Amino acid sequence: MSRSVVVWLHGLGDSGPANEPIKTLFTSPEFTNTKWFFPSALSSPVTCNYGHEMPSWFDIHEIPVTADSPKDENGLLKAVRNVHALIDKEIATGTNPNNVFICGFSQGGALTLASVLLYPKTLGGGAVFSGWVPFNSSIIEQITPEAKRTPILWSHGMVDSTVLFKAGQAGPPFLEKIGVSCEFKAYPGLAHSISNEELRYLELWIKARLQSSS
Repeated sequence: MSRSVVVWLHGLGDSGPANEPIKTLFTSPEFTNTKWFFPSALSSPVTCNYGHEMPSWFDIHEIPVTADSPKDENGLLKAVRNVHALIDKEIATGTNPNNVFICGFSQGGALTLASVLLYPKTLGGGAVFSGWVPFNSSIIEQITPEAKRTPILWSHGMVDSTVLFKAGQAGPPFLEKIGVSCEFKAYPGLAHSISNEELRYLELWIKARLQSSS
């Protein structure tokens, strides 16, 4: 079994270690050689938190997040560079890019989307949970043909009042327009949180895309 990498990006105000229990749900033998990463965002002033500092990948101007909320592209691109450095390091030590999966919840989901689309190579996949499109369409020119081949799984709770369901729904049409394949899953009754049902599906989704060592 070849080595794979899963990077999990937490939401606003959260931390990497708090999310580590997620990996215990991935019990299939395919995950025996998986290296998990749960990085933590540094604390910085956040506009929607009245400028108080909290762990944040980039600035968020308003909650609830809508499809039209203002975007902090500079902060986002800085966070993307850090995620890319982590991926580069793993690929340099011999991991096949096709076995690298980036996943994230809420703000981490938005960062997942940007990290996958702006990575120059095709990765195994990107999974966005309760996220949104965190950049303006001007960024599209920076997306390579290789990046457009990375599949996206997008899951969103239908009663989410923090990142509105409509903000999530705006993702797939945006991706289709630029030629990225996206599977969208709506979860009735789910608010702004991640469910075991979503994670069980993520396990199957990653498993189906893992490249066995040739």
